Amino acid sequence: MLNLIGISKTYPGGVQALQDIHLDVPKGMFGLLGPNGAGKSTLMRTIATLQQPDDGSITFNGIDVLQDQIALRRTLGYLPQEFGAYPRTAAITMLKYLAALKGIHGHQQQQVVENLLVKTNLWDARHQSIDKFSGGMRQRYGIAQALLGNPSLLIVDEPTAGLDPAERRRFQNVLAEVGEDTVVILSTHIVDDVKELCHQVAIMGRGRILKVGEPFELMRELNGKLWTKVVKREAVAAMRARFNVLSTRLKVGSTEIRVLSDTQPEGMQSAAPELEDVYFSTLIAHGLKDNLE
Repeated sequence: MLNLIGISKTYPGGVQALQDIHLDVPKGMFGLLGPNGAGKSTLMRTIATLQQPDDGSITFNGIDVLQDQIALRRTLGYLPQEFGAYPRTAAITMLKYLAALKGIHGHQQQQVVENLLVKTNLWDARHQSIDKFSGGMRQRYGIAQALLGNPSLLIVDEPTAGLDPAERRRFQNVLAEVGEDTVVILSTHIVDDVKELCHQVAIMGRGRILKVGEPFELMRELNGKLWTKVVKREAVAAMRARFNVLSTRLKVGSTEIRVLSDTQPEGMQSAAPELEDVYFSTLIAHGLKDNLE
């Protein structure tokens, strides 16, 4: 269990990146959803001991993270949003080097590295230079290095951004397998990643945790409050002025609007709630509508 109490961080210039974050993260896949600039990456770096908060405490399985960073790093796997790679260095060579830094040597090192290359579908590319990898291959290599040493806490920040559908599916499968026995925090702005992978989700905006719960329970809260209608594209602005429009989707020259209302608006049909509706309605409820337009 990962516990965060009162985590706050203000950068020079007065920008409040984190504001009194309280969060309990159990074993399994935990999604952290939020628009760009919500503070997700700042929170991930803070948990990973790459920066100190101004206030608050973090504990993980009995470890005081802020006071004993070395102990946390021994059990941490981290895949940041962006990471570099040595040029002209093969994936298997780099993984062996990183394994040695984690105290994995000899026959055990060979076995661990080979198993990770197979798990992440990189075995056939093990002798290729990492800097020549495609985006999806780099992400799979990133998760391989993050899994070295069987971490009890795995943090992945925007892992599927820019991946094609096939690479995204492969990456999701790896994370789902790891999440059966590990605390995994998946930080993203892609709602579908969380819906398909995570047992719990927290929605974040402007450095604050806005809502926490199980995806399907959060969706159930919107039952009977969502309505939809297909309108001409030029009518969307007028509909926004009249109704609480959560989202719009283009459909063959027209636009489907999704509206949040306690009563059925005239001419609209009931819609089944989706996690995206929960996400949008939460941001709007906290005055973050600008993030959606």
